[in-house]
Amino acid sequence: MSSDSNFISRRPRLRSHFAARHASRSFGYVLLAIGVTFVFAATAPDANWSTSTLVLLESGTMIVALWTSGLAKAGSLLNIGFLCLAVGLATADLIWGGATLTGVLGIVSALLAAAIVGVIAGSVIIQGEINAQSVSGAICVYLLLGIIFMYVYGAIAALGNDGFFSSGTDGTRSLRLYFSYITLATVGYGDYTANSNLGHTVSIVEALLGQIYLVTVVALLVARVGPGRRRAQEE
Repeated sequence: MSSDSNFISRRPRLRSHFAARHASRSFGYVLLAIGVTFVFAATAPDANWSTSTLVLLESGTMIVALWTSGLAKAGSLLNIGFLCLAVGLATADLIWGGATLTGVLGIVSALLAAAIVGVIAGSVIIQGEINAQSVSGAICVYLLLGIIFMYVYGAIAALGNDGFFSSGTDGTRSLRLYFSYITLATVGYGDYTANSNLGHTVSIVEALLGQIYLVTVVALLVARVGPGRRRAQEE
């Protein structure tokens, strides 16, 4: 038997293994952690301590996502590594601060949030069925996209020379969060627009991702709900 056939034969066992490990868990925990991050970003003042806190929140969300998906235990070396990295960066920002370090922390936070998206998406794909778990995972991914771009806009504002917005200011974190989600949803109120070419480009990318995600993911969910119900009725 070839290696390809061996891999194919292992796929159902791999899928059932991960499905069994997180069958009793819910992405609701991840959704709750994302909600805490959202509320904190929307209400906390722009200060070094709040930037550091967001790094810790993203690290905590990653730990919850890994545990929920069954990829790592809560006390695994991987989770401890993420926590140590977050604590180190948060402490550095509290001690030294500065625009450059703030921009770096924004990039790190965006990468952590993107990694959480990867963990959730991989878990849903491995699960291979449409249920409450996969739907809540899809919601988590959409909310994380807005948070990722909030961090990216913050990094551009911290590392750039001109104001991020066309009004000539960088705005507050809560304002960049607002701008991120109205861009993601392609609402386009027009009250705030990016100033630089980089800001324009990133805004376009976010708008396209938001639309493509909704069209593809919702279509896949709807397409698979029918067959899933029919199989359940037949069983």
